[in-house]
Amino acid sequence: MELSEYVQKGFQMLADPGSFDSNAFTLLLRAAFQSLLDAQADEAVLDHPDLKHIDPVVLKHCYTAAATYILEAGKQRADKSTLSTYLEDCKFDRERIELFCTEYQNNKNSLESLLGSIGRSLPHITDVSWRLEYQIKTNQLHKMYRPAYLVTLNVENTDSRSHPEISFSCNMEQLQDLVGKLKDASKSLERATQL
Repeated sequence: MELSEYVQKGFQMLADPGSFDSNAFTLLLRAAFQSLLDAQADEAVLDHPDLKHIDPVVLKHCYTAAATYILEAGKQRADKSTLSTYLEDCKFDRERIELFCTEYQNNKNSLESLLGSIGRSLPHITDVSWRLEYQIKTNQLHKMYRPAYLVTLNVENTDSRSHPEISFSCNMEQLQDLVGKLKDASKSLERATQL
């Protein structure tokens, strides 16, 4: 699991019993999970009386590092051994590793559900419908006699399983340009898959 140097330093400070006693560590860890999983989490969670003795800059740094690691572990669906290995590398003692792993296991399903609800891919076009519209007059009653195409793309968002529609209007030249670009994209994809 690769984390930035900033996150690693924050995690190493969190592992130091001189900076965070057992109670402060537990509070900070639970605050990190709570803020990630509860949209209505109290913003003053770091103002707990047992955390007042810690420098606010260090507290926020370690809090951010913990939240980042939790998200990364959830994203990679880390198991207990993976968590333990990384925590040992950051100089966590056995008690803190067990506490972290227990808290992670208790919140793992909620975390994976949350991460799964975040979009990761573009919508997929499932169908196209169109109709020809012929504009005879403008809203100022000027005669126009201009054709236009109303195109509707039915798309499927694979992450949320929703089926929204994307509609737009275009003239003949714009539609021909769109069709030409789609043919170019299709040919490029064919060439790429043949390599």
